[in-house]
Order: sequence, then C-alpha cells, then structure tokens
Amino acid sequence: MVLDTSVLVAAARSRKGASFQLLSMLPSRDFEIALTVALYTEWQAVLTRAEHLPPGASADVALGFVRYLATIAHLQEVYFLWRPFLRDPDDDMVLECAASSGSEYIVTHNMKDFRRVAELKIQAITPGDFLQLLRRKP
Repeated sequence: MVLDTSVLVAAARSRKGASFQLLSMLPSRDFEIALTVALYTEWQAVLTRAEHLPPGASADVALGFVRYLATIAHLQEVYFLWRPFLRDPDDDMVLECAASSGSEYIVTHNMKDFRRVAELKIQAITPGDFLQLLRRKP
C-alpha cells in the first residue's frame, strides 16, 4: 500500500485517530508500504512545516520519522508516468508509486482526489477502513 501524505499529517496532529494507529503498527507483517524518491521528498517537505509538527517537536524529529519510514518501506522505482491522470500532480505521484509497486491500496484522507484510481485496479481507502480490512483478515 501507499501512504498519502495526508495520513502522515493526521497522525502528527493527533494520537487518537486511525492514522496514528496505522503508523503505530509499523513495521507490520500484514502490510508493506511502498515509497518512491518523489513521495519521500514530499513527505519531508510537508511534515517539516511548522503547522504540521506535533507540539514541542522540531523539524529534525519529523525528518527522523520520515527517514525511519523510508528504512522500512519498499523503495520503488517509477518507470512509467501516469501524468496527468488525477487533477493534482502530487496525487499523480502517489498513484505512480502505487501502480509501479503493484499496491492494492492508497491510504488517504482525500478520497475524492483519488476517484479515478479504480480504473487502474487500485483502491483508495481511508486509514479507518484499512484498519477494518486488517481486522477481518484471517
């Protein structure tokens, strides 16, 4: 699966939601996250913004967390660009990671931005719904 940046931002803002719970499960035997260099760069840029830092945390702490995610993620090369496919080029970058890695899911809070991914046999899903899928897994 691919984690949209919105999930990381939500987890940084609150320890009570599904996003934080999902990230707390990492690393997991039940799922693997895919990551491209482009998506990694976006995570770094967004999560180090002052408005996205948890209270009392520094940009260095956020960078450390992003680096940790990179160590446990499946690093995926992108050989074929799907642009423009979605309305936002940043969302296309997430889609390209999912398509290139063969991911079944893009976990996001921005469901409307990823409506067309079903055309590529990828499902956009919220963190809460993804957690429910994991609970149903035998």
